[in-house]
Amino acid sequence: MKKLFLLLLVTSFSHFTLKSQTSQELNSSEILQGLKKLNTVSSILYIAAHPDDENTRLLGYLANEKNLRTGYLSLTRGDGGQNLIGKEQGELLGLIRTQELLAARRVDGAEQFFTRAKDFGYSKTPEETFEFWNKDSILSDVVLTIRKFKPDVIICRFPTTGEGGHGHHTASAILALEAFDAAADPTKFPEQLKYTQTWKTRRIFWNTFNFGSTNTTAPDQLKVDVGVYNPLFGKSYGEIASESRSMHKSQGFGSAKQRGSNIEYFKLLKGEEAKSDLMEGVNPRWDRMRGTESLLKTIEDCIKNFNPQQPEKSITALVQIHKELQNLDSKNDYVNYWKRLKLKETENLLFACSGLWLESFASDYIGIPGQEINLTTQIVNRNNSDLKINSISYFGLGDTSLNLSAKQNELYSFKRKLKLNSNMPYSSPYWLNEKHQPGLYTVKNKVLIGKPENEAAAKVLFDLTIQDLNIKTERNVVYKYTDPVKGEIYRPFEILPPITIQLSENVFVFTDNNPKTIAVTIKANAVNVSGTLMLKVSNGWEVTLKNPEISLSSKGDEVVLEAVISPSKNAKDGKIEAFFNVQNEAYSKSIKRIEYDHIPYQFILSDAEAGLINIDLKKTGTNIAYIPGAGDDVAACLKQIGYTVTLLTDELLTSEDLSKFTSIVTGVRAYNTNERLQTFHSKLMDYVNNGGNLIVQYNTNSRVGPLQAKIGPYPFTISRTRVTDEKADIKFVNEKHNALNFPNKITQKDFDGWIQERGIYFAEDQDKNYETIFSMNDPKEKSSEGSLIIGKYGAGNFVYTGLVFFRELPAGVPGAYRLLVNLLSLPQNK
Repeated sequence: MKKLFLLLLVTSFSHFTLKSQTSQELNSSEILQGLKKLNTVSSILYIAAHPDDENTRLLGYLANEKNLRTGYLSLTRGDGGQNLIGKEQGELLGLIRTQELLAARRVDGAEQFFTRAKDFGYSKTPEETFEFWNKDSILSDVVLTIRKFKPDVIICRFPTTGEGGHGHHTASAILALEAFDAAADPTKFPEQLKYTQTWKTRRIFWNTFNFGSTNTTAPDQLKVDVGVYNPLFGKSYGEIASESRSMHKSQGFGSAKQRGSNIEYFKLLKGEEAKSDLMEGVNPRWDRMRGTESLLKTIEDCIKNFNPQQPEKSITALVQIHKELQNLDSKNDYVNYWKRLKLKETENLLFACSGLWLESFASDYIGIPGQEINLTTQIVNRNNSDLKINSISYFGLGDTSLNLSAKQNELYSFKRKLKLNSNMPYSSPYWLNEKHQPGLYTVKNKVLIGKPENEAAAKVLFDLTIQDLNIKTERNVVYKYTDPVKGEIYRPFEILPPITIQLSENVFVFTDNNPKTIAVTIKANAVNVSGTLMLKVSNGWEVTLKNPEISLSSKGDEVVLEAVISPSKNAKDGKIEAFFNVQNEAYSKSIKRIEYDHIPYQFILSDAEAGLINIDLKKTGTNIAYIPGAGDDVAACLKQIGYTVTLLTDELLTSEDLSKFTSIVTGVRAYNTNERLQTFHSKLMDYVNNGGNLIVQYNTNSRVGPLQAKIGPYPFTISRTRVTDEKADIKFVNEKHNALNFPNKITQKDFDGWIQERGIYFAEDQDKNYETIFSMNDPKEKSSEGSLIIGKYGAGNFVYTGLVFFRELPAGVPGAYRLLVNLLSLPQNK
């Protein structure tokens, strides 16, 4: 999406969580760290598959101790994983994890890049991975990143030989090694050479590891102690790494701070040998290039003479550095590469030493193409520096000439009313703007490939003079407000259509020919929006809508309309599409918002449509209960097919008479996320013993979610076993069991159309009182019967299942509904 919440500066100060969303406020130690980085013109690229794969301790060390330009290329955005903090899955989860990676990089000082690869879930082999990703496409993206980033050294997190476990992990190493050679070959992906050049990386390492029972380190490998202490930060890199890794909150990766020596090991995979240092033989300073001797000395003198009490005294030296950078030979592509980066870093240091604050914020967080916005621009020169504001340009829509000499610590504020261009694109993540394949995002604008997020749509350009140096710098337009609890809050300035349409569900499930009333919410993002709601359905379906004419006078107003949808007798699965017609222009976007305290506000604009699913389904009982877990939409899906669902909080579990529920279901990871569930074990077992059905969806048993709770009436353990092939064969090992026969006859057809996987975290070592129902396995693996176990206990039944109902039901998979209804309908034991 359009991330306007801060100015991401080229790398110099990204170790520090920015105290402002638009203009940096750096203390003197941060300025000194930035000065040190000015003299380093060398880079290193770390490559792995997912958010959380990166070695944050090593990244922090390389970026801040060695002052190298350090990057992390995550092939995916983590779209296929589980979510420990909410219900978001798929693309929405990928958006959360993208921002968690950016938050981590702001802590450890590295930069973040991605390919177009979509995380389609756990994969056991690189061969399966490449079937989804399209190997050549992702290889192209890795090559492009190398050519643009120009690393002297590449480091892989995982090997090509499979010790990393996940097929995506192995694939990332295979791609890195192939890209190492291809990036230097002009015959490989020659279309990229229109806007970049070939690049020869000196060497590529594997950062070997000792995880659990897998130790790939060896005494003869290159070793680096990354546990050193940085007095400018007041922290060791083990402490910085903990803060960085703890940003992966959706994965539950809060980490303890490590102090003291910590050795990382590296095995050379290709390229020039190195015995004692990753950058052996690489001159990381400016004098690796001709004609830079004077520049090198000027920077060294600036560092030596820096006064932390009076940083403004370094402005003259920084002005000189800027001028010498501008005068470097512009015919050499590599010189130009570093010249461009270091000019930006120097400008940022100039602003920091002068205490310069530049900011433009809108009076509302929403802007509509073709409509006016109110903008306030503020400037403060907080140190005693010679600063002149020449002009301000408002994203090409208006200019203000000032010729203003900024007095020390005086706030200058300018208000403008500007009309946005009518063709301004809506804010939405660029990789989600087009329909995409299961394993590969579609990005038409190739220049965007690799970028973590969109450029801001609205920017303000400042023309400044510091001493006698003219500088032009941009700030993103933002919105800010004061929360009575949290204080001053920044959020992105959003470009949206005048209205958005929200259908009440992503999929509407019908179990008979009876009509269903659905809700359609129209929200105004502008004042005085009037028009007509139109609904379109697939063949075999009918929709009626009363009073479709709508008028909304104020921004933020909403109206909810009810539409009635009816399937014909043999209606096939289809979809419903919503449009809002305003003066002969149809708007058809819905919006999904994400709000968590640890990342900026996020949202996705997508087509206002939903699936229509017609399922042959019989069910018994109507009153069930749901114990929430880490977050899923299973309860909402059960409501759609006619169940009355009560959410059982801890308070209700304490006081409620459970006998009124025919079944109780626990949400995914409920026993991982709710420690108090263990205290209700006896009450839940009594419920089962007295004739109830308790269905426990998957939990994990790992470092992230250690499981010590007693769950069922008889013992079993939760394994790491999973079946990742969503088309894997299912064998029925207990064909006469009620779970396969009542009230719906389950057949192989019920496993058609499953998405992402069959199941995860299967049961094993189960007591003899449990019956198994299915046997399944991925290709070339041992079969497991732990996907669904059922134990009779007294008059009732206990069920543990790793089958991924939490994915299949929201996706409208008919067989998943039919099977879960059978589990809810297990008859009492006589």
